Amino acid sequence: MAHRGPDGSGLWEGAGAAIGHRRLAVVDLSDSAAQPMATADGRFVLAYNGELYNDAEVRRDLEAIGVSFRTASDTETVLQVLATWGPEGLKRCRGMYAFCFVDTARRVALLGRDPLGVKPLYFSVQPERGSEAAKCIVASELSAFGTVPDFEVRPDAIGVAAYLTTSRSTFAERTMFRDVSIVRPGQLVRINYAGGAGGGVGGSESIRVSMHEVPEAKFSSLDDVETVLRESIGAHLRSDVPLCALLSGGLDSSIIAAVTSGLLPAGSKLKTYCSGAKGATAPGGDDFAFARMVAERLGCEHHEAPVTQQSFERLWSEMVTRQVVPLSTPNEVAIFEVASMLRAGGGSGGHKVALSGEGADELFGGYDLSLIQSAQYRAGTHAIVQRHGELGPGEFELRANAWLSPDAYGDVLAPEFHERIGFGAGRDEELSGVFEREFAVCAARAQERGHVDPLQSHLIFQQRMNLSGLLLRLDTATMLAGVEGRTPFADVRVRALAESLPMRDKYDAHGERAVSKTKIALRRAFASVLPDGVIGREKASFPLPFQNWIGCARRSMLESEALREFVREEAILAVASNPSQYWHIAWPMSNLAYWLEAIAAESRARSSVAA
Repeated sequence: MAHRGPDGSGLWEGAGAAIGHRRLAVVDLSDSAAQPMATADGRFVLAYNGELYNDAEVRRDLEAIGVSFRTASDTETVLQVLATWGPEGLKRCRGMYAFCFVDTARRVALLGRDPLGVKPLYFSVQPERGSEAAKCIVASELSAFGTVPDFEVRPDAIGVAAYLTTSRSTFAERTMFRDVSIVRPGQLVRINYAGGAGGGVGGSESIRVSMHEVPEAKFSSLDDVETVLRESIGAHLRSDVPLCALLSGGLDSSIIAAVTSGLLPAGSKLKTYCSGAKGATAPGGDDFAFARMVAERLGCEHHEAPVTQQSFERLWSEMVTRQVVPLSTPNEVAIFEVASMLRAGGGSGGHKVALSGEGADELFGGYDLSLIQSAQYRAGTHAIVQRHGELGPGEFELRANAWLSPDAYGDVLAPEFHERIGFGAGRDEELSGVFEREFAVCAARAQERGHVDPLQSHLIFQQRMNLSGLLLRLDTATMLAGVEGRTPFADVRVRALAESLPMRDKYDAHGERAVSKTKIALRRAFASVLPDGVIGREKASFPLPFQNWIGCARRSMLESEALREFVREEAILAVASNPSQYWHIAWPMSNLAYWLEAIAAESRARSSVAA
């Protein structure tokens, strides 16, 4: 995983456990901040990925009770939080993080992720050959599991079906790798590795499934929106290396660029980067033109990383091969392209940290199509409701936003695969059942906050189900180039603010224009800061004309024998013959073909090494 941490590596080994770490040095660049990091007495050990944005505040609280620090690194702060206060101490931490924390005295490991899931973490508990004990494997990236001796990378049937339906490489706790789970946002997993007389892992348990988060402040008006966003953006600027911003010229990235520019020292220019396809048409207009306009108005040093059809084809297959994970959305290619450019320098020195606007849409009501569908569901007027009759809100959300509709499973999925997973045969617990349970959690959250508008539950559901996927996309695409993506909107305090606002301040289902319906509070709060064209612009976000380009994957579908285990031959031929027409199926299907080939190639490489 050197691409995730090109600045150094470290290894800690103890009785029954070992932790390796790759370092991307951003705060406290000295060797004293290297990881894995242990407490002075050696009892507690931490490997940590992320940034703690209220580091100074938490340190003051720890120092007040006698804790002393050896470094300026936030890694040491998180280490002392867990060593001193245990898991409950994470409620004091505001940031993005994934970690493995080991108590060597009790032989217990704690795995955790931040409440919004900005940073990923995967784990698998595997039986040891010839032993009653087990071993636990933990990694920040799925590709790492294929390097573990005796670990066989195999597709997970339910994970594959969920991907074809949702275009997400994770689904609740499930991944597309059999026997590999992802730690959910805000979840903590305890691993007992004492293992009795024979040693090994005694088991794992989720000790906290609900979101652990900084205590929520109370907000009273729309005036809080600008104040809270400015404070969050400022907090996300903590870095001992140069940082920059991704700028699409849309509302969210323009807010970040505008506020950041005002916080830089006098004479400093924010460096901004835009990617996408030259000449691509999107509902909100040309990203490059809007980004240049915003950058010029703010006095930024602006750079462009265009994606061509040829580079799209090359980078798409390269990313799947390197990550051993299919892409979720086509603009992951644009994110990787721009991350590679800014890491290399973009004309004036490289960057390790880039600010990005993920989170604004899910928190402040930015997806008009999804929310108008939800409103139609509540009114009973949506075509899916009229076709299928009474549906639970979770199943409706699944069907309304599916890439491969459950109605088409019988025509698209291979018969044995369709039978094995049972979807569409009255046994939908693994798919629609998950969506129903997740929606119930979101409805309860909306009720706890005193909301009566039913769209609040749908908006919170979009945040819970969609945002973690978008953040995972940002993390993998940027870290593949050795860049840390930071998301000031995806912040616990900003989320608390957004959830405190009534729906009318976020989304108006009765508005005449899509743009006037969405992110109302953000548009009002920053109307005096940004050009009118940006305030009134529809959502775009590094668009690519992949519906026209997707024909490049035709060969991957036609030549993949492994794909035929999951998809009917007739469906492959039909989609490959006209991928632009069937783009909504061609995208996940061709990604699946690339992914299956990546798994096969990795297996061949391991067999060759073993031989």
